[in-house]
Amino acid sequence: MPSPCDPQYAPVGDVGAVLMVIDSHLKAIYDGRSEQGAEQRALTAHFTASLDPVDLDDLLDGTCTLIYMFMTWLRKAHESHGKDPVEYVVPSLVAAMRLMPKSFPPEVIPTMAGLVVAAGTGLSPGLWRRQYGYWTDEEMTGLEGTALLLAEHINRITDDQDFATRLITEALDGVGEH
Repeated sequence: MPSPCDPQYAPVGDVGAVLMVIDSHLKAIYDGRSEQGAEQRALTAHFTASLDPVDLDDLLDGTCTLIYMFMTWLRKAHESHGKDPVEYVVPSLVAAMRLMPKSFPPEVIPTMAGLVVAAGTGLSPGLWRRQYGYWTDEEMTGLEGTALLLAEHINRITDDQDFATRLITEALDGVGEH
């Protein structure tokens, strides 16, 4: 019997919009800009304020789908070398989260790590999280940061700054062909 957290039951959400945000953050990091510019922050704030609850849920679901897709790739990559992805990915992400207390307050780190563990074990991170109620405001930055950290992790292990974005773009293109 499938789990109620099985990905087949999960809404996909707006993966494309989330991927654009993550890609923008990655490019800023790789260009040596650790902080978003004032103009970028204003655009992001304006965009977020324009969202209705359905749009916001689509972004949340899209972020969880992105986390699932990244962890699926990481799981396959690690397992092909006889390694457990949870053992290698989660400690690295938690260590990175602990270094960024503004983005990851200590109380959200277990939830963000739980999303990665859920996805790493083949469960939908969004459905896993949903069992604990609606997202809190504190988790919003952490959720986006988790997707960003996973993308950066993939880019680092592949030694290709665009690999994670290309991986998802190609997967989305493949869906459109069917």
